[in-house]
Amino acid sequence: MGMQGYSAAERLERLPISGYHRVIFIIIALAFFFDSMDLAMMTFLLGSIKTEFGLSSAQAGLLASSSFFGMVVGASLSGMLADRFGRKPVFQWSIVLWGLASYLCSTAQTVETLTLFRILLGVGMGMEFPIAQSMLSELIPASKRGRYIALMDGFWPLGFVAAGVLSYFLLPVIGWRDIFLVLAVPAVFVLAIRFFIPESPRWLEQAGRHDAADTVLSGIERRVRDSLGRTDLPEPIRLPRVQTTPGDFFSAFKQLWSAQYRQRTMMIWSVWFFALLGFYGLTSWLSALLQQSGFAVTQSVYYTVIISLGGIPGFLMAAWLVERWGRKPVCIVTLLGGGAMAFLYGQSAVFGGNVGLLIASGLLMQFFLFGMWAVLYTYTPELYPTSARATGSGFASAIGRVGSLLGPLVTGLVFPITGQGGVFALGALCFAVAALVVWVFGMETKGKTLEELSS
Repeated sequence: MGMQGYSAAERLERLPISGYHRVIFIIIALAFFFDSMDLAMMTFLLGSIKTEFGLSSAQAGLLASSSFFGMVVGASLSGMLADRFGRKPVFQWSIVLWGLASYLCSTAQTVETLTLFRILLGVGMGMEFPIAQSMLSELIPASKRGRYIALMDGFWPLGFVAAGVLSYFLLPVIGWRDIFLVLAVPAVFVLAIRFFIPESPRWLEQAGRHDAADTVLSGIERRVRDSLGRTDLPEPIRLPRVQTTPGDFFSAFKQLWSAQYRQRTMMIWSVWFFALLGFYGLTSWLSALLQQSGFAVTQSVYYTVIISLGGIPGFLMAAWLVERWGRKPVCIVTLLGGGAMAFLYGQSAVFGGNVGLLIASGLLMQFFLFGMWAVLYTYTPELYPTSARATGSGFASAIGRVGSLLGPLVTGLVFPITGQGGVFALGALCFAVAALVVWVFGMETKGKTLEELSS
């Protein structure tokens, strides 16, 4: 083939988007979807679990946030593991762990064991997200990378909606334990991954495993040719080379704080922290606030699902705009839009709970916030080199999860003092701070290869 002289990036970037790229995308996106479903399910099952175990509000809150605690651990560990041992094995084990934990949840006899299994589930999920991000950004060429990652992120609101629909129909029939059991089934899906998803050639190359990288690349090239029905592929174009030496377990973490990446790290950590603090501070209260406005429980679940549907056009629009406008402006606009709508949503509950206004501002709030998620997931892995990409994405996600743990606690403290208006004003303020950080410190990554961004 005479391709030995080219780097993995040069060979990957020249490939036209093909059916093979789409198969990889669908597998990674489905894992993301089932994960999201499992996480969101707690929102809908908490009431039944609370009743069965006779939990106080504080205990129920602790149970609800237990999976986030696991996610902090999973996200910070998995990035470092994936940069050290490869994307594929860590991705597979994360799904095995998550399937096993979901099965164990269905067997829990006490609230303590259930909390423990939810933490385990969180570890598996926290591991999966940053790796899904890194894998996809390393396999899709620069011109379409943002669009595909933003679309993958759209499987998150879809998972949330699916969890709502599933619990709406199944909960009265089979009870919460069997729902956890049903959710463990998709882990079998790992077997499909073993055959279809290649190890990231960019990772193999920087780990010094050039023969393995070449084998994987030749396989990818062959499959792309087959799916396009072509015999030839474009010639590779020379790209800047990034010199890396495979280091120890912590070398990737040190790299995040090196002179070159320090500002990017502080910027993206702040954004994840404030955005998730605001997002989960509000989302975990959406249904509860509706109930306090006098809606019945089933009605409030129904409205929460309706409001979440606003996220679907939101991420589709973001997926289109990140390649049009760029990551930075879309990030700022979605954060500010989400903040403005959150503020309005909080006010609408104050104005005698006008349902029309409540649902309209709720829909628009989710529209902007899911757009924001899509940009965050696209932007983060682009800021780092291959040797530290999963670590960078993992720690940003972990810092965000700390925000998502604090969010519901902070709203719980603020609510008795300021009421609903105050809670949503605080959420809006968090989004404004995040937008400011991106505006002042963010860099644009649109259309550049991952190597250009790290040279």
